[in-house]
Amino acid sequence: MKFCTGLAAALIAISAGVASAQQSEVLFSHKHWEVSVVGWDDGSVGCVAEVKAPGESFSIWTFPDGTVQLQFYSTAWEFGEGQTADLGVQIDRRAPWSLTGAELYQNSVLFYLPDSQAGINFITEVARGNRLYLRDDSGSDVQNYSLSGSSASIGALVDCGNVITKRTPGNPFK
Repeated sequence: MKFCTGLAAALIAISAGVASAQQSEVLFSHKHWEVSVVGWDDGSVGCVAEVKAPGESFSIWTFPDGTVQLQFYSTAWEFGEGQTADLGVQIDRRAPWSLTGAELYQNSVLFYLPDSQAGINFITEVARGNRLYLRDDSGSDVQNYSLSGSSASIGALVDCGNVITKRTPGNPFK
C-alpha cells in the first residue's frame, strides 16, 4: 500500500507541475534499473522500467490503456521518421524473439508487445534473464543490456501500471 500512496502523490505532483513536455519521478531503484512514473503536459501518464548505461538504455513502458512498449535507445543511432526494421531479441541463451516491423525513430527502436500470452512470456523472460541481446534481421549483435535487477523492477512496473490504469480522467463524481 505504501507504493500506491507514493505513486498517487507522484501523479499529483506531476499533474500540478510546471508546463513542460515531460516530467518524471523515480518510484523504485534496484541495481542498474529505475522505475518511474512519467507525465506529459497533455495530462497523459505512463510508467517506465529502464536499465541505463552511458549513452544507451533499454526501457519497458506501460500506459493506462494497457499497452506495453519496448524502447531501445542509443546516442549512436540516428533514424529518420517512418522507418521500420525487423529485429531480433534474445534473452540469455533462450529462443530468440522476432520484433517484426519495429519503429525506428531518432535514437530509438520502438516496439509494442502483443496483448497476449506471448507479451506476458516476453516480460517474464526479461524478469528472469541476465542479459538481453538486440540483433538485426540477419542475427548480428547490435546492442546488449544487463537484466540484473529486472525482476524486482518489473514487479514495481506492474504495480505502477495497475495504479495508472485505475486512474480515470474527467469528473470523478459522475
